[in-house]
Amino acid sequence: MKIICSPRQTVGQADPMLYGHFLEHFHRQVYGGVYDPSSPFADEDGFRSDVIDALKRIRVPIIRWPGGCYVSAYDWHAGVGKNRIPTYDKAWRVEESHAFGTDEFVKLCRKIGCEPYICTNAGTGSAEDMSDWVEYCNLRDMGHFAKERIANGFPEPHHVKYWSIGNENWGGHEIGAKDAEEWGRLVRESAKMMLRVDPTLELSAASIDNLDWNLNLLRTAGAYLDWISIHGYWGNTAGGTIPDGYDTVMLRTGEEITGAIDRVRAYLTAMGLEKKIKIAYDEWNLRGWYHPNFIDTWNRDAYRSEDETFYREKVLGERDKNDINSIYTMADAVFSASFLNNCLRNCDLVKMACFSPAVNTRGAVFTHRDGIVLRPQFFVFELYANYMKDTVLELWREDVPTLSGRIGNRERTVDAVDFTLTKASGADPVPYAAAAVNKDREAERTLELVFLGDGPRGVTESPWRPFDGKLTLPPHSVNVIELR
Repeated sequence: MKIICSPRQTVGQADPMLYGHFLEHFHRQVYGGVYDPSSPFADEDGFRSDVIDALKRIRVPIIRWPGGCYVSAYDWHAGVGKNRIPTYDKAWRVEESHAFGTDEFVKLCRKIGCEPYICTNAGTGSAEDMSDWVEYCNLRDMGHFAKERIANGFPEPHHVKYWSIGNENWGGHEIGAKDAEEWGRLVRESAKMMLRVDPTLELSAASIDNLDWNLNLLRTAGAYLDWISIHGYWGNTAGGTIPDGYDTVMLRTGEEITGAIDRVRAYLTAMGLEKKIKIAYDEWNLRGWYHPNFIDTWNRDAYRSEDETFYREKVLGERDKNDINSIYTMADAVFSASFLNNCLRNCDLVKMACFSPAVNTRGAVFTHRDGIVLRPQFFVFELYANYMKDTVLELWREDVPTLSGRIGNRERTVDAVDFTLTKASGADPVPYAAAAVNKDREAERTLELVFLGDGPRGVTESPWRPFDGKLTLPPHSVNVIELR
């Protein structure tokens, strides 16, 4: 395989927010995850210091919160102030204590050193509710809600810049689902009110790679938006414990990832908005969360007859299967690297991505009483966030090996090697870094990297050594290679 590049031919600037993460009030992501005052690892504010240290290690740039499905019936007022009254969470069918709310989320982000990204309730909520939330967070001292924040012990505004209007409101699974026309109107009116509170906000809106949905949304509200939000989960985990095999996962690293980006790019371009609105892939993971019997599909007769037993064992108990660490393998790592490479190759338009979630469930970090487990995906983020550069170079590829197979009745073919090359835009002692992914489960792959013009003369695989243009990639591996 040969890869040819010119240091002068670029795709665009890679935003660090491509390495973002997501937190929802589901299972143990918040309570028992990032927030656990009873843990011996808890700091003075109840946050797990070992989790914070891990998220700092992968330089998390932004966290999206509080949902997810949870947010579509969430009253943000219940999560601020001293009098936090527990309520019933209609999304996940548990009691929510509201011990972790807006102020705690912002404090967590400040401890990590990342941007807070708030997703609003566009299910049961209103445009006024959303703009009131902006008032609470961002106004200095005018109005009821800014004064309420000050009274709650936060005299300075939180300065939350990134906001999403809604979560998956296109879907029947979501509380407060909307049709395309009413969605466009709600987004427009919500955006108008939010921006009148703080014109510096960057606004996103829940979307999907569907032509009719996007045309309605963009025609009606596109003038107010900076982002369009899409989500993706691709792998199955039968019974919560049996994941798709490695070869099947590799066959999902092609069009299944790129298709949504390509289609949304086409919609934005058709509307003349590709220079104004960016894509936020603000929920993504190989494996969807395992939560059977939570909505629409539950066996209502069984629930009535067994009542508490069915709820405890088949609703809540099944969620514990997300915590089985042996599920997470090199398939997750190789898929995650392939996803990030696709985002980098589309970095002119894809400017944010939030791995779903950060902690527990299918997260990169798993917590337990005695510490944490770092799952394979964690180390992919550690490589990319710490070593990849900020400018993505255009590449020409020759003789690319492929992998083929079937998923169901459909034949799939994907590149066996996924390669992305980045360059530092400023002064850097190591000006280049390449992300090279070998998806082949058994065979090592060798590639030749050819620079047109003045290219690097050294490569590091620790220690530095002369670069002869050849790179050898071990089987099923993720590699970030520095060149100088």
